[in-house]
Amino acid sequence: MEATEVIVRPLLTEKSYSGIQNKTYTFVVNKNSNKVEIAQAVEKMFNVKVAKVNTVNVRGHKKSQNTKQGRTTGMTSDYKKAVVTLTADSKPIAFFESLS
Repeated sequence: MEATEVIVRPLLTEKSYSGIQNKTYTFVVNKNSNKVEIAQAVEKMFNVKVAKVNTVNVRGHKKSQNTKQGRTTGMTSDYKKAVVTLTADSKPIAFFESLS
């Protein structure tokens, strides 16, 4: 898989913002990718060194909405989340540094 196919988008939450200081970044990744592929994709895309990768499969949850036709329910989609930690001597990722 190409690096752009592995990493779908960055995940920007309050918890992920707190990890930026420690060079820990969170991404939504392809469901079929493994830790090695994720590490290689981050190293290739951002020119950094990856120390470790933790992954979590996140299940979608129910959402309901009131409309003119009545109450409708649905599900949010499932996704895979990767928490990537860089080595101490690696430079930070510029995209995330501009957010803090």
